[in-house]
Amino acid sequence: MDTQSLQAFLAVADTQSFSRAAEQLHLTQPAVSKRIATLEDLLGTRLFDRIGRRIALTEAGNLLLPRAQRILFTVEDSRRALANLSGQVGGKLTLATSHHIGLHRLPPLLKQYTQRHPEVALDLHFLDSELAYQGVMDGTLEMAIVTLAPHPVEQLQVVELWRDRLCFVCATDHPLAQRSRAHGKPLTLAELCQVNCVLPGAQTFTRTLIGQRFEAAGLTLPVSMSTNYLETLKMMCSVGLGWSLLPENMIDSELVELPVATAPIHRPLGYLVHNNRTLSNAARKMIEQLAQTRDPSHDNPHV
Repeated sequence: MDTQSLQAFLAVADTQSFSRAAEQLHLTQPAVSKRIATLEDLLGTRLFDRIGRRIALTEAGNLLLPRAQRILFTVEDSRRALANLSGQVGGKLTLATSHHIGLHRLPPLLKQYTQRHPEVALDLHFLDSELAYQGVMDGTLEMAIVTLAPHPVEQLQVVELWRDRLCFVCATDHPLAQRSRAHGKPLTLAELCQVNCVLPGAQTFTRTLIGQRFEAAGLTLPVSMSTNYLETLKMMCSVGLGWSLLPENMIDSELVELPVATAPIHRPLGYLVHNNRTLSNAARKMIEQLAQTRDPSHDNPHV
């Protein structure tokens, strides 16, 4: 049972398509089909049912799936451990980050990293934080730099680097801005709930953090629209589609920060790696560089 056949099997299982798996692996479709056929012959059973254009795992395929993931995880872990012995910083570093962090936090760091370690091939993925967590969990990502989950995850080492203060904002001509100026005092959470808001998607860590504050006050958020891209939220907010909560560094002349009678809301940002994974030298150097950017007042590991 060779690793190339197992990689092809996992790619087809993930994409549910031989053609998309071929694109993912940079192979031809016949080459992927041949690897799957070889694996099926070796195991003496079909791994996929092909119903029209639909591909589905058979019972045997479902049984093999977690075992194949573990085999490839162990093989890659062994390769990294052996490569680390040389002390060389090179090879591929598979790293995920959120769009916001990638735009606002990482550019100077990544520029410096690539200058210091030109032999490292950065395989950078822009993902929602929740998907990045899953990628580190299942071994497809070596590390992620994202918004941290509001709860600990046993299998992961999670280290907070920074915190975003989330600010209540709206368009400069929004009724809430006018009300705030007229009253000269902070708005209440209940007053906010009388007006539509635009927020991150319901399953995101940031939305969970915001929702907890309102739930604690017995309030329901009046969300009219949602998106996981903070830059899009900013645009929707700036044209008057509702109030929102955005990181402090995104506030500009198109938005006004609303004074609200509640404690500040902060979201933690940082990196995560798998506890059971041998990190490559490239990942270790990335962690060293990230540690230099850490805000000392938020030096708080979430292990």
